[in-house]
Amino acid sequence: MKSAQRNRVRIIGGQWRRRLLDFPDAEGLRPTADAVREKLFNWLGQDLPGWYCLDLFAGSGALGFEAASRGAAQVVMVERNRTVCNALRENIAMLAANNIILECADGVKWLTQAAPARFDLVFIDPPFASKLQAAILTILPAIVKPSAYVYVEHDGSLDVPAGWTVWREGRAGRAHFNLLKLDDHA
Repeated sequence: MKSAQRNRVRIIGGQWRRRLLDFPDAEGLRPTADAVREKLFNWLGQDLPGWYCLDLFAGSGALGFEAASRGAAQVVMVERNRTVCNALRENIAMLAANNIILECADGVKWLTQAAPARFDLVFIDPPFASKLQAAILTILPAIVKPSAYVYVEHDGSLDVPAGWTVWREGRAGRAHFNLLKLDDHA
């Protein structure tokens, strides 16, 4: 049995700094570590005023809540697991996070129906076993702004598809992570 401490994530910056959010047990759900989120937002410049963000495969919501806390105009969280979706809904309500839209849907299907050239920042962190990262990167150019950043978390086996430049990269334990930009805007 997991401890309650293990099923909590802490927001590390912005208006909800130090707030703890609970999330349920779910297969493949592993929140992005505090140190990794801190590094990512250092790369991005800490605050995201006016940014439109997509947290695909939201899981615990750690990345999306962090972006919303740091001033993003809107964060769309997409999560297919109903239990996890309910927990995200509760956390959104607890924070009165009116800049977060929750979509309880399959991430890949939702992505293929998304409006074009909309997002400044996309978080891609599906369960490692799914190996969806590269396939999603081939779809993303249609729905991101030309200057967008894409954060990808993976198991170290990601082959970044043509059209993307690795802008920053790191590793924490088994998790590898990249911050990508479209080639024309690297």
